[in-house]
Amino acid sequence: MGAEDAFSYALSSNAAWAGYKNHQNPAFFPKLATGQSPSILWIGCSDSRVPETTVLGLQPGDVFVHRNIANIVSPTDINISAVVEYAVVYLKVKHVVLCGHTSCGGAAAALGDSRVGGVLDTWLTPLKTVRHAHEADLKNIEDAGKRGVRLAELNVEAGVKVLMSNYVVEEAIKERGLKVHGVLFDIATGKIRDLGLGNAGMVGEDGEIVKGHHGMLVFKEGGVAAMTVQ
Repeated sequence: MGAEDAFSYALSSNAAWAGYKNHQNPAFFPKLATGQSPSILWIGCSDSRVPETTVLGLQPGDVFVHRNIANIVSPTDINISAVVEYAVVYLKVKHVVLCGHTSCGGAAAALGDSRVGGVLDTWLTPLKTVRHAHEADLKNIEDAGKRGVRLAELNVEAGVKVLMSNYVVEEAIKERGLKVHGVLFDIATGKIRDLGLGNAGMVGEDGEIVKGHHGMLVFKEGGVAAMTVQ
């Protein structure tokens, strides 16, 4: 299928989808047009194999989205900062999900020693920084594919730390119990694996958190406290 044919097919497919959705629920699109109230902010990779709404089994309007190459979260990226601020402050999402994935071309490029070219080398610098910080551990992984998956996991971990340090995210965690998740999508199985990062599952019903230099003290219902090392 040529490029023009692919686009024509996409338009035809869209018309069929819109017609089906309208037949299924005539109020769906009119309601969608009145505004959005997604409960999830999804930060993922631009990879065409990881379409967030599809893999989550959700509908238009359910997920607010930011995607970039290799799902890199940088504190100096005004684009992602604007998305996070809008989603957290104005849309008041309940979950922020940072998703990496297997077979990531960005991870493979960061693991290599040759230049990619153009602006991509600059963009992948944070990912290469993660690689260098974990050089010894990554070199111990002989299989190149598994090494790439491990770097993808470490990249998510680094991104979650940046998100948890974002002021609006910190405030939303304290004030209304916003949950931050780090996950990995396995392209070969279509399943999402929770990496146990962020604060999901660690915040009490009142959302009260006290942070220290070496851990996070979480006060749960009944005054019971638990320490989670960060």
